[in-house]
Amino acid sequence: MMTQNADKKREQIQMFCMDDMVPQDHLLRIIDTVIDWNFIYDLVEDKYSPGHGHPSMDPVILYD
Repeated sequence: MMTQNADKKREQIQMFCMDDMVPQDHLLRIIDTVIDWNFIYDLVEDKYSPGHGHPSMDPVILYD
């Protein structure tokens, strides 16, 4: 039967560091060293409600 091991696959956990997945010479790493992203926190402060709901994601995230 094809699904007899399906439950075993669901129990597997794989840990990895996202930082290790991005090459050191990637364009986003270069951009991140040049720009100070802290201004974003002031721009989005009124969008977050401390103590309510689930923990928020950091508003300063660079995606590839």
